[in-house]
Amino acid sequence: MPDDQTLVSSAVKALRNSYAPYSNIHVAASVLGSNGKVYTGVNVENASYGLTICAERSAVVQMVSDGERKPVKIAIVTDLKNPIPPCGACRQFIAEFNPDVEIILYSVSSGKTVRTRLSELFPNPFTL
Repeated sequence: MPDDQTLVSSAVKALRNSYAPYSNIHVAASVLGSNGKVYTGVNVENASYGLTICAERSAVVQMVSDGERKPVKIAIVTDLKNPIPPCGACRQFIAEFNPDVEIILYSVSSGKTVRTRLSELFPNPFTL
């Protein structure tokens, strides 16, 4: 099973593929599935802002496309000075698969790392 550094490193490597010409906020995410595989994604912005895809959702979609349904850890990396948490839409999207997943937030600019759980950031997700 990949360690935390491997998970963060895969997101750092993917960060260069982020497409953020409007916000200039570059984000990459790596998701560790219960199968031991790592899935990466980046944010992809669009001139029609509502069509923008966040890195976290991009990575989770990669995971689901591979047949995995259980994220164990997620690393979210940015080039901003401070690490950033997932947006509200991503919190709900991730909660669909694991509402208590461990999250590692990392800034390549400052080296700051924050560890949390989705259940701390989003204690009451919508469920059916």
